[in-house]
Amino acid sequence: MSLTARSRRPPPRAGFVPFDRAALEGSIPRRFEQQADAHPGRLAVKFGEAAWTYHALERAANRVARALPGFPRPHPPAVVLLIAQGPALVVAILGVLKAGGFYVPLETSHAPGFVATVANEARASLVLADAGGAALAAEAALGIPVIRVDELLAGGDSGERLGIAVAADAPAYIYYTSGSTGRPKGVADSHRNVLHNVMRYTNSLGIDRDDRLTLLQSPSFSGAVSSLFGALLNGAATFPYDLRRLGAAGLGGWLVRERISIYHSVPALFRLAAESAAGFPDLRLIRLEGDRMSRRDWIVFRARFPEGCVLVNGLGATECGLVRQFFIDPAMPLADGVVPIGYPVEDMDVRVVDEVGRPVDVGQVGEIAVRSRYLAIGYHGRPDLTASAFPPDPSEPGIRTYRTGDLGRMQPDGCLDHLGRRDARRRIRGQWVDLAEVEAALLGAAGVGEAAAQIYAGTSDEPRLVAYIVPRDGVAPAVGALRAHLAARLPGAAVPAVFVMLAHLPLTEHGKVDRAALPPPSPERPDLGTEFVAPRTGLERTIAAIWCDVLHLERVGVHDTFFDLGGDSLALSRVHGRLQLQLGAELSIVALFEHPTIYALAGQLDPRAASTSPLVGVQARADRMSAAARAFRAGRPTP
Repeated sequence: MSLTARSRRPPPRAGFVPFDRAALEGSIPRRFEQQADAHPGRLAVKFGEAAWTYHALERAANRVARALPGFPRPHPPAVVLLIAQGPALVVAILGVLKAGGFYVPLETSHAPGFVATVANEARASLVLADAGGAALAAEAALGIPVIRVDELLAGGDSGERLGIAVAADAPAYIYYTSGSTGRPKGVADSHRNVLHNVMRYTNSLGIDRDDRLTLLQSPSFSGAVSSLFGALLNGAATFPYDLRRLGAAGLGGWLVRERISIYHSVPALFRLAAESAAGFPDLRLIRLEGDRMSRRDWIVFRARFPEGCVLVNGLGATECGLVRQFFIDPAMPLADGVVPIGYPVEDMDVRVVDEVGRPVDVGQVGEIAVRSRYLAIGYHGRPDLTASAFPPDPSEPGIRTYRTGDLGRMQPDGCLDHLGRRDARRRIRGQWVDLAEVEAALLGAAGVGEAAAQIYAGTSDEPRLVAYIVPRDGVAPAVGALRAHLAARLPGAAVPAVFVMLAHLPLTEHGKVDRAALPPPSPERPDLGTEFVAPRTGLERTIAAIWCDVLHLERVGVHDTFFDLGGDSLALSRVHGRLQLQLGAELSIVALFEHPTIYALAGQLDPRAASTSPLVGVQARADRMSAAARAFRAGRPTP
């Protein structure tokens, strides 16, 4: 039996009720209200110790909807959301939709300049925020009203429904992605298309009201739509997890404690979750998308997850939703090379085409193109870009085509292989990054003469974004200043992890940058513009060794900032897990964000510096570990 022939979806559980296609002509709030009426006492959202029933969530969303100004019809303005992961974000999303508006989710960690750019592009009229988001909105000087969701929820306003009828073709949200001109692109989508995506998600995975689904995606990542509404539009429960605050080290244990049944994330986070716990008795489905799945992920799945669990490898885009998926059970033989992304999904005609749009032969590489009547509305405020990106099919009214920019190869049985991107747009931590946009921002920084950006994977499964810079006038700009410049203009994933200074950029015979000839990042400590100070205590050396391993560096100084060395939140989660393992004690990931240098973190953890620290004996333990390592290398017995 061939590998692809064994890809089959699991049968639904007893009592499963399919998502009816007739619901597509309704709206998201109407479908949610039906669930709230049918299951008022069932769990809807669980976040830490806070548990919200459908009745409580419905009433809270109604209070938010009533607090919003009346939106003009049929073209309501956008509402920016600056709210951290958790129930308040869920309530805000539902409240905006119930009021007839549409939302633009952003991160509370975004730079003020980026928030201001997106709010202006979206022509937003209002911000819904928590305390941190309100402070960010003030710093961004948006010039539009800011309403605190936490204050609304603390009030006693009416929780009665407004009863606003929302059209199926009305916009539901705008998700902003990286653009090639330095101007972000806002992908707008309708209630009908969201419901269509949830219908396919529900029916292919057999989601029922007893399921417990993860909500791991950041608010500004469009993958959150399936995770959130896949639960709340089916009477199931959604479980938000704040990775920024809690870190990935405890994710596996959280999955077990919360009895999660359906897991959804990018492959990189899946690896961290799998490494942090074992057993996972309640998990029945794992869905990975947002980046290419590797053979290593397949191996991890087979080794760590229960026999009845099924792994789903999918391909989708903000502009078209899910277009292919491949079901893998633990008994399936391991694939050599590319892990397929699978077979057709409902209402999505996927073709592999050449440069002029003609289908290529089976087995040939081309660009993946999607034909459907359920593509995104288009790019908000950009009719010219929308017309070029979503051309109508002249032979079939209502059908449009979207060329994804992904390279693919069709197998003889119709299974599709995903072979990466054809242009300069790449995924970093599940988010699209346009290398041309990164380069444009680099060229605007002081001291930069020439610049190139490249994705470098090396021997790691985690790709890193690398910036190559030819300094202007031969004087290298400070890495910290470059990061600050880029963070004010780009999403977090588009800020390079590594900066490499070159005398010149390698060129092809046609005068273009020869990306294949760009050197790999050096393991040497980058020039941070500060003096190198070596670790001195056992605890500092332990932290430094972990940093070096995670950041692929030969040495780091005690006063070097983790993020200036190329670290990001995912790398910090790895450091967090390693520290807890090696130090044998609980450690809040917040401490790592608040103390981003080895000197500051060691001072925080050293009981001689803080007698109330929960890590009693950490310094002595680290010193003993260091002494034992030195003794081992010297061939002496350990005392």
